[in-house]
Amino acid sequence: MGLLGAIVLIATQYSCSPGLRKGKLRQIFKHSAIVNDHFTGFALYDMDAQKMVYQLNADKYFTPASNTKLYTFYTCLKMLSDSIPALKYVNRNDSLIFWATGDPSFLHTDLKGVNAFNLLKNSPAKLYFSSGSYTGDFYGNGWPYGDYNDYYQAEINELPVEDNVAVVYADADGTLKIKPTYLQPLLKCDSTLKLNVFRVQRNILNNDFVYPAMRIPKRYRAEIPWKVSTALQLALLKDTLKREITEVNLPMPTAARTIYNAQADTVYRRMLQPSDNFIAEQLLLVCSSTRFKTLSPDSVINYSINHYLNDLPDKPQWVDGSGLSRKDLFTPRDMIALLQKIAAEVKDENLLHSLMPAGGVVGTIKNAYKTDNGKAFVWAKTGSLANNHNQSGYLVTRKGKRLAFAFMNNNFTRPTREIRDEMVRIITYIHENY
Repeated sequence: MGLLGAIVLIATQYSCSPGLRKGKLRQIFKHSAIVNDHFTGFALYDMDAQKMVYQLNADKYFTPASNTKLYTFYTCLKMLSDSIPALKYVNRNDSLIFWATGDPSFLHTDLKGVNAFNLLKNSPAKLYFSSGSYTGDFYGNGWPYGDYNDYYQAEINELPVEDNVAVVYADADGTLKIKPTYLQPLLKCDSTLKLNVFRVQRNILNNDFVYPAMRIPKRYRAEIPWKVSTALQLALLKDTLKREITEVNLPMPTAARTIYNAQADTVYRRMLQPSDNFIAEQLLLVCSSTRFKTLSPDSVINYSINHYLNDLPDKPQWVDGSGLSRKDLFTPRDMIALLQKIAAEVKDENLLHSLMPAGGVVGTIKNAYKTDNGKAFVWAKTGSLANNHNQSGYLVTRKGKRLAFAFMNNNFTRPTREIRDEMVRIITYIHENY
């Protein structure tokens, strides 16, 4: 090979577009003590030049944690309209019969989807709920049962009400209260419960909420998932509606009408920015309601993989909507391909950025990044489990280059803060220098 050929070869290996040097990124990763003491994957893609800038273990599978929500997001973009279907119903003589879709916005604390509620509240007909559309488990595949008392692991069901989470709090008089108030009789002091610090615990098998005979801290507040059941969900709904509802089990006719609740963008924003597991899981049921006769997350995941994601570089192992399961496995280059698909589906970069966590501005990366002269330059979904932390999203450099990146870290023993800070350092360097 002549000198000119060697120069061309080197240029091809180390340059992907003007100003983007693969060799410099390789050195940054090579000399980073933090990213080299665990399993790290990275992929950086130039969205304008449509070519990969740099890859490190990009074809290896990683536990994505809440990066999984990007798969749920894309599936929703493909299967749902601009509003979330809340209920399906028919009027028969003096009766209104309704079927659930799994809609997470139904009486949600923040989303406040009330269209379906108003339909039920104001209808002069007798109300009948046809149950049994969802026959799956109350937890996703591979979820840890030890986290049942933690706010982020609300149970899955066909008719969610008020986030499926009880809020326990100390009022101004120091008395312990619970919302929904329907659960108040189930909140009790247990003098035999010995804890080092005050906290409320739910029985893993039922909705008995107990707390120790200790001083209740001022401003105490905890969110605890309740044990879902059709009986409880209907009781809560009846208590709110102040109306009787009878449970039935009837096939849904093809002529059933659909009533919609919250705007889809609002629901997606709430799922992505604070990384809401409950919304992500329920949205898979909503997607199922649009295509199948049952509410089946497995059916929707398989459908999405076979119809929307069949051109990914590596076949994903995808088992739940939120990423709570460690059985989810994706590669960094799959994340890049997915980010491109999302951008193409949304078609509006400003809208897409407004839905994502924004560095220095909002969501799970608000406090991780600083803005550049008051403006965000990174919009990314985080994903965290014990010993795993990832970011996948979009980056705009000072020179205006539009990039997509996937930065995945698995099996580290350092504090997560150190991993996050190193990721921020590298992504910020790319923003400032390319």
